[in-house]
Amino acid sequence: MTVSLGQGLIISLFAIIAGADFWLEGFYIFRPMIVCTITGLLLGDLKLGIIAGGLTELAFAGLTPVGGTQPPNPIMAGIMTVVLAYTTGHNPATAIGLSLPFSILMQYIVLFYYSAFSLLTRKTIEYAGKAETKKFTWIILAPTFIVALTYGIFTFLCVYAAQAPMSNLVNAMPGWLSHGFEIAGGILPAVGFAMLLKNMLKNKYVPYLLLGFTAACFIKFGNLMPVAVIGVALAMIEFARAKKDRDTNEKLREIEQNSNSGGDNDGI
Repeated sequence: MTVSLGQGLIISLFAIIAGADFWLEGFYIFRPMIVCTITGLLLGDLKLGIIAGGLTELAFAGLTPVGGTQPPNPIMAGIMTVVLAYTTGHNPATAIGLSLPFSILMQYIVLFYYSAFSLLTRKTIEYAGKAETKKFTWIILAPTFIVALTYGIFTFLCVYAAQAPMSNLVNAMPGWLSHGFEIAGGILPAVGFAMLLKNMLKNKYVPYLLLGFTAACFIKFGNLMPVAVIGVALAMIEFARAKKDRDTNEKLREIEQNSNSGGDNDGI
């Protein structure tokens, strides 16, 4: 399968929108689950996009920026996972590992912009002090336009312009190397989910985790919808229990305050 010029342009346009959203963190359409699904839809293989989106989202679930440490770029990881799986015929798990060089390179470009745009701070202060609103607006919006355009150009070069050498390189890989990427791509979702649990999991939620794991692994379902329904039910139970405990604590606090302050008719 090859990516046509029209598909390359429209995927690049979507990358511009997702890149601006990633820069501003507005609607979170830059998440791999959404990026992969839309990319698969634009390539005419929605099923591939959904499968790749689920795997890639799990891989990036626990990857968050901490200080100067930046994880691989989720937009390019999502786009290139689908494109590589689509053009080379490899499964999405293998494509995740193959997409990491593109993702890391894009994130280095973004890190460069973080440093370069800091030079504009003095100008923004100057324009704000002089109340030059038009110049201030443009200098604030310029980084977003530059970053978004960079996403579009980089995506077009990777998705369309370089697809032939990229496909030849992947297909020329020996079997053991391709199998290694497949294993690495299969491990990444588990690693990402484990990192997420490390930050979010509490001891009181461990029984729910074990229950969901048991249901997903040992009960035969046609799909994972029953497990999702069970998860929603347990979340509703936990929410109702927490609300009841909060209301009870508030009533106890009110009783304690009334007992300490005395009443109107106690003669004090």
